[in-house]
Amino acid sequence: MSKANKPTSLLELFPEETREAADLLKQAVPHMVRHDIPPNPVHYALWYSYCQGNEPELQRRLDKIVKDFDAFPPESAVKLYREFIIRGELDEARQGQQQVIELVDDIEGNVARSVAGSQAYQASLEQGLNALYDPLIDDLPDVLHDLQESTQLMQHQQEQFLSRLQAAQAEIQNLRNQLERAQLAATLDGLTQVFNRHSFSRLLEQALANDPRGIALIIMDIDYFKQFNDQFGHPLGDRVLQHFGQMLRETLPPRAMAARYGGEEFCVVMRDCHDLQQAMQHAELLRQKIQALRVKVRSTDKVLDTITASFGVALAVPGDNLESLLTRADDALYQAKRGGRNQVQPSPSTPALTG
Repeated sequence: MSKANKPTSLLELFPEETREAADLLKQAVPHMVRHDIPPNPVHYALWYSYCQGNEPELQRRLDKIVKDFDAFPPESAVKLYREFIIRGELDEARQGQQQVIELVDDIEGNVARSVAGSQAYQASLEQGLNALYDPLIDDLPDVLHDLQESTQLMQHQQEQFLSRLQAAQAEIQNLRNQLERAQLAATLDGLTQVFNRHSFSRLLEQALANDPRGIALIIMDIDYFKQFNDQFGHPLGDRVLQHFGQMLRETLPPRAMAARYGGEEFCVVMRDCHDLQQAMQHAELLRQKIQALRVKVRSTDKVLDTITASFGVALAVPGDNLESLLTRADDALYQAKRGGRNQVQPSPSTPALTG
């Protein structure tokens, strides 16, 4: 099967965590306001790409739509979004679908050939057996020769079929690996390799709906990260975020998950945590590990800065949903920032500590 060149991924279309992204968004918003375009992710992506200037055809068609219509038609937005924004993902999905179709067709053909060969062999055996029962047989050597040839042919066909099945099995495993990688990429933050915000929200919402007991939420925010980026540049800031994500992954308790909630804000959801003190202790462990990080110049090993973070911790209670638990943890994070940063604060409305 031929394999087409891998299309550009959706994340590669847009710069992340850069001044360029902020400038493009500042250009896109006035366009949307000017034409009374609703602020939703589809429209943001279209007008962001419009301001990038890499798609002249998209620019032409957007200009024509806002000129021809008083309102921006939703069906036009969806069509352009599919055609210019997620076309790579759609192409990749179609390519994977075509690979599966070709693979199944190939297996079907191999099975058909194997069945036909088995039927021919069975007919040959029946013919030989009938000849052997004939009391007047005078060509026994020829009958045995035909049986030998048909047996060898059948053996050869079965060996070929087994080889094709093994090749198909390898191709199926390859397709499964591709699908798993695509699914994983859709759930993880590309920079830090922890869950992205969408996956975090979905998983926490499901957990709370099943049973909120034993769920603790830690929200953390890197202190003065904007000033750090302004002083040392976004590439170094990205390295800090990568180390931050790695540290969260390496220190996760059993059944816990870590996520990048946005920018320099991260979350850890703990399971089987019925004591707020337990969650506070884990947050304090993270705070100390972060404070021990040193930002260095690779060539000289010179220390440029230290990193700290503020933490808010909340324990889920019956009736909690995603919004209520996030709000309590975020309130605690605000208290940590207002209290001087680089500290862990419990949610004021979380039940009293036990023990």
